[in-house]
Order: sequence, then C-alpha cells, then structure tokens
Amino acid sequence: MRDRLGVRDARRAQEFGGFVAGAAGRLLHTATLLTAEAPDANPRARRLLTRALAHTYAHWDHPPGEDPYDRARGHLATHYARAAWHRSRPYGPLAALSPRERLVLVLRLYEGLADEQTAALLGLPAERVRALCDRATATVLHPPSGAVARVGGPLLRRLQP
Repeated sequence: MRDRLGVRDARRAQEFGGFVAGAAGRLLHTATLLTAEAPDANPRARRLLTRALAHTYAHWDHPPGEDPYDRARGHLATHYARAAWHRSRPYGPLAALSPRERLVLVLRLYEGLADEQTAALLGLPAERVRALCDRATATVLHPPSGAVARVGGPLLRRLQP
C-alpha cells in the first residue's frame, strides 16, 4: 500500500513540476500586471503566485480533466480581487487603473479570456466587464494628466499574448 502511495505521490509531484516549469513564468507575469509592481521587484506578485500554485497543487487530482492553468489563473484573479493588493501605491503603466479595471484588462487582453468567461470568473455581468475593459483601455491609451507614465498602443500590444 505504501509503495502505491509513494509512486502516486511521486507521479503527482512530477506532473505538477512539469506544469510549474511551463506555466509559472506566464502566471508570474499575470500576477505582476495585477499588482502593478515593477517586473524586477514584485514581492506581492510572487506571494500571489505562490498561493495560486499551492492551491492548484492541493487540488491537482480534483476534478480530473480540469485545466490546471485555468485553476491557477482563476485563483490568482479571485484572490487578487478579494485581497487588498491595491493598498500600496502601484507602479507602472497600469497604476492609473483601479484594481478592478486592472483585473479585467489583464484577464481580457493578456490572458485572452472572453467577456463571458471573465464575467463568470469575477461574478459580474458581461456588460459590466465590457464597460470596465473599455474604460481601462481608454485610460491606458489616453492617461489622465499627472498619470504615472504616458503609454499607449505599445502597452496594449505587450499585454496581448
């Protein structure tokens, strides 16, 4: 019995290790965009990613067939939405956005989720997601005076995968 459990645990750890090797970079970038930290100084994004990966590992076998990337991304988004990641002053081109606008913009443009998927993940109507995305896009393309940085099309192109 112990041998079977050991083999199963080793297989599970190996599968999860492969998942992390392939997905951690993109998930970290997503978390960094959400927290609006500098890419080279992103402790909150790293904590957010660690929690999402721990959650994904804890649910690795449940339910079978579920995409682990979707689970990790969903945990990133919902934990960010519930947490107070916006308490400190954000940095970078997305700093002018509210946390909810930043979340919607990252999920829609960087992660490529449809309005309906984003709405379901966040528990919002699809029309609200579209409005938030439109407002966030307008803010990034035409930042208010005194915004952190003048950005535009290049940022949106960097957000898109």
